[in-house]
Amino acid sequence: MLQPVSLSFGVSATEYFERIRPLGGAILLDSGKPACARGRYDILVAEPQCQLSYHRGELLGTNLPIAIELYQNPFDALESLYQYAKAQTSNIDHLFPFCGGLVGHFGYDLGRVIEQLPTSAEDDTQLPEMHVGLYHWAIIIDHLEERATWVPSPLFDSHKQESLLQTILTEVSSRQDSPFKMTSAFKSNTSEEDYHKALKRIDDYIHAGDCYQVNFAQRFSATCEGDPWQAYKQLREAAPTHYAAYYDTPQGAVLSYSPERFLAVDNSGHVITQPIKGTRPRGQTPEEDQALAEALRSSEKDRAENVMIVDLLRNDLSKVCEPHSVKVPSLFDIEHYKNVHHLVSTVVGTLSKNQSPIDLLRNCFPGGSITGAPKIRSMEIIDELETHRRSIYCGSIGYISLSGSMDTSITIRTLLIEENQVHCWAGGGIVADSISQMEYQETYDKVNNLLEGLSL
Repeated sequence: MLQPVSLSFGVSATEYFERIRPLGGAILLDSGKPACARGRYDILVAEPQCQLSYHRGELLGTNLPIAIELYQNPFDALESLYQYAKAQTSNIDHLFPFCGGLVGHFGYDLGRVIEQLPTSAEDDTQLPEMHVGLYHWAIIIDHLEERATWVPSPLFDSHKQESLLQTILTEVSSRQDSPFKMTSAFKSNTSEEDYHKALKRIDDYIHAGDCYQVNFAQRFSATCEGDPWQAYKQLREAAPTHYAAYYDTPQGAVLSYSPERFLAVDNSGHVITQPIKGTRPRGQTPEEDQALAEALRSSEKDRAENVMIVDLLRNDLSKVCEPHSVKVPSLFDIEHYKNVHHLVSTVVGTLSKNQSPIDLLRNCFPGGSITGAPKIRSMEIIDELETHRRSIYCGSIGYISLSGSMDTSITIRTLLIEENQVHCWAGGGIVADSISQMEYQETYDKVNNLLEGLSL
């Protein structure tokens, strides 16, 4: 069995990514270090052994080892591929968070596989609802231990090791990247007037008893040209977060600067989810900044909104966790980011022995913090009132390791670049005492650093 190989910790994650990006299928799961105070690991993969996609009702595969395309449900196909790979492995190294396995994205609209939803919102992007690759090696940068390691899975072809390590160790001598630039200003798909009309409709639904909270979003779009990777590096400085990610797609790229964990499970079956509900902008002075954070902490509206989603997630976790294991160890923590304060809670549980990480994902998808409560009715209202489908927004990016561990984000603060168009979304939870103008402003507070970072 191949052993992990130590690499230079002095080489940044972005530099390593530029070395492996030409191999194809490269994905960077980025902790945002050193600018971001949170986060520990950067995980970089490339050269997937096989790939699995689901788009508009069709399963598509590349180099699949088994007849995955016979499945009707993408989660069943994903589980089959995962179990197939696990059956081929033994002596998994548990020292690393990822030691080979599945890495990719799960778009918000993958939820349509789980629930019957209306189809009124326009579907105008080409990104699949799900795209994952099976990867047999990774570069893992541990910022706590200050070490970088090449980690092969037991399925890695040892004959490729020498040439691959040569690629990883060789500096990129000359870059031919085309500079990224915007060619138009961002424009929302929802006018301010229409936004307020939509919130009035949500308020009507809430008072009619249909729902308690609905996460409503608008999409900002513009035209652009050049290499999306250059944009990612530029915004990485403006919006450092511990659940960031980058990968190229056939039509462009996904650039994610998410601060929110969706679901994680470790090798022992310990499950954690950390919903964000409640936001305030950062202050211009230390005194103003502290006052805004305290206002968020004490806000009855934001605390109620947070508790609704905590209860929803407790229910979701209970479907796949051991009885009585689901707990809430912390409520209403304040997390500070470069442009906003967030109100964050933590829900934990113990995954049942007969459930896999993919079962956990399936039973909780999409995340409750970006739908509302109750989840299904909120999703129906979202589809009715939002102009376009969400695509990657409010979905998830992450890994499922052959060791049984998983870590995934909620893809907020995320950009999709396709065919010289860039899309960025922002939204918030609407409850009975929401003030429409404040909610409208909050959407801008959340993404202003991204929009301004790319502005003309």
